[in-house]
Amino acid sequence: MGKNVAEKLIDSHLEGGTMQPGEEIELKMDQTLTQDATGTMVMLEFEAMGIPRVQTEVSAQYVDHNLIQSDYKNPDDHLFLRSACKKFGVHYSRPGNGVSHPVHQERFGKPGKTLIGSDSHTPAAGAIGMLAIGAGGLDVAMAMAGKPYTINMPEVWGVELTGELPDWVSAKDVILEMLRRHDVDGGVNRIIEYYGPGLDNLSCMDRHVIANMGTELGATSTVFPSDDEVKRFLRSQNREDDWSELKADPDATYDVHEEIDLSTLQPMIAKPSSPGNVVPVREVEGKEIYQSYVGSSANPGFRDFASAAEIVDGKQVHDRVSFDVNPTSRQILENLMNSGHLQMLTRAGGRIHQAGCNGCIGMGQAPATGQIALRTVPRNFPGRSGTKEDAVYLVSPETAAASALTGKITDPRDLEDIYGMSYPNAKEPEDIIVNTDQLVAPPSEEEAKHLELEKGPNVVSLPEFEPLPDAMEVPVLLKMGDDISTDEIMPAGSRILPFRSNIPKISEFVFEQVDEEFFERSQAVKDTGHAIVAGTNYGQGSSREHAAIAPRWLGTRVKIVKSFARIHRQNLANFGILPLLFQDDAAYESIDQGDTLKLTGLRDAIQNGNEVEVENVTKGETYVAEHDLSSREIDMVLEGSQIGVVKKEFAAA
Repeated sequence: MGKNVAEKLIDSHLEGGTMQPGEEIELKMDQTLTQDATGTMVMLEFEAMGIPRVQTEVSAQYVDHNLIQSDYKNPDDHLFLRSACKKFGVHYSRPGNGVSHPVHQERFGKPGKTLIGSDSHTPAAGAIGMLAIGAGGLDVAMAMAGKPYTINMPEVWGVELTGELPDWVSAKDVILEMLRRHDVDGGVNRIIEYYGPGLDNLSCMDRHVIANMGTELGATSTVFPSDDEVKRFLRSQNREDDWSELKADPDATYDVHEEIDLSTLQPMIAKPSSPGNVVPVREVEGKEIYQSYVGSSANPGFRDFASAAEIVDGKQVHDRVSFDVNPTSRQILENLMNSGHLQMLTRAGGRIHQAGCNGCIGMGQAPATGQIALRTVPRNFPGRSGTKEDAVYLVSPETAAASALTGKITDPRDLEDIYGMSYPNAKEPEDIIVNTDQLVAPPSEEEAKHLELEKGPNVVSLPEFEPLPDAMEVPVLLKMGDDISTDEIMPAGSRILPFRSNIPKISEFVFEQVDEEFFERSQAVKDTGHAIVAGTNYGQGSSREHAAIAPRWLGTRVKIVKSFARIHRQNLANFGILPLLFQDDAAYESIDQGDTLKLTGLRDAIQNGNEVEVENVTKGETYVAEHDLSSREIDMVLEGSQIGVVKKEFAAA
């Protein structure tokens, strides 16, 4: 039987296990990607392991999230990252060079290779035939050390694309349609593979849009074939020699199958406050907006900006609207300047920001309180924009630009009647400016031996965590519902992210979005520890491991939920927090915040079985929870962290 693209990528990198859905497999990782909001911790973790240099084919560090320099913290960390890149053999993308995902695709993406990144949108690289997976920082540090990445073999979900997108409909509407059908957990434990004749009219950056937001479906990764379009893209980047063909065999099959006829799609929009809350734009049109925002890793291509530019060309955006333009790479910014599209955007009232993530993760450009913001970003979790009472809608660049002109949510197809406008159908020029100057290659290994890390006062070494106790009696410090995101566990934003290299300080903001008194309550029981209880899909969203490390620092020892999001569950195990699952939903209903839970014989229970008895001392009830930890993960939890396990291994070697 033939193989699909995902199976070919996995099979060619398999270092352990069997390719049966649900079975644990080990994958060789060719490349790693880190960004500054998570990369500082990765570098501290790599330093803690005592390994002198990365063992990958390519490792790259991007400074794209924390670009605001309101004091010393961010610039100090940029210098630390620069020094770590030089010392450990990592490419360094300078501040302002752009968002990690499109820049990595432009400079390092290579069909047939694997990539692991400390950013949940790393699967965007699947646009050019890579197997790219987002993970916690410690897993990325391990890959940098040459260790394989361990994961349960996903199902492969084949999505056949037929037809051609109508005017005013673009790639963002394709992935929003997938989210409308399947919500934020439809892709859990699956790799999504797109194929079919509908690919013929989707550029590599269009595919990037779709692969990027596969993360919002909960998917492990998204892959596309490497075809003539990928060859064209790499040729445009002066990298045609890196191209190789990678397609599914004619008799390939899929574990799950779906079809999308692109010609039937219409402009879509995700309402607050979930990427899965999707409806056609027609259902919400007419609502007054405050902000229209173009850019981000979810719409990073030249055409995304050029289409918006041609829509607003010669006009003025509504005087109520903040029209924010976030170029996603310096190279794309230069090409927009060269083509005249940047002038169109500026003349129409666009506010041009530096190339980076910016408002997508709450680093500036926050909307007004309670006002509608249309954004081409991948997520609209509550408060992620930087405004606590936000109302963020996810849209395509066409919908964003049309609405910027009218001052209200507008189906872009209506521009034909309002302005007599034809669909711009903007395309990237054949010959583009290629900019590699802001990406700094590391020095030789011999030269790096003599270099020191630059640590400013905000860079604090990683805490050491003690092993799992055999018994604990802990209060339920917080109980929550379903779909709690990592943004709600460990918020982003310009006020908080500058402390990403200072675990004691950033811990003060844990669960601030959910319960402003959580930190204060945690201090009263920090020595004895506490438990967290929640519903389904706990920890969805960002890969940021701070959402595990910071609660661990505050004394979280066990989390009991109905189900975990993949990356967050792994991060919990990586840092010694015991992730347990309710066997019976009635137990979840019975437990209240403030109840005291008693767990005994823990070490033996998780080593010799998968069930753990949980006694609710407050209510006099007993429940059964279970774990799905592998033997490798059990060792981490028992030892207190994966770093503790690695240190023992290197000491014994």
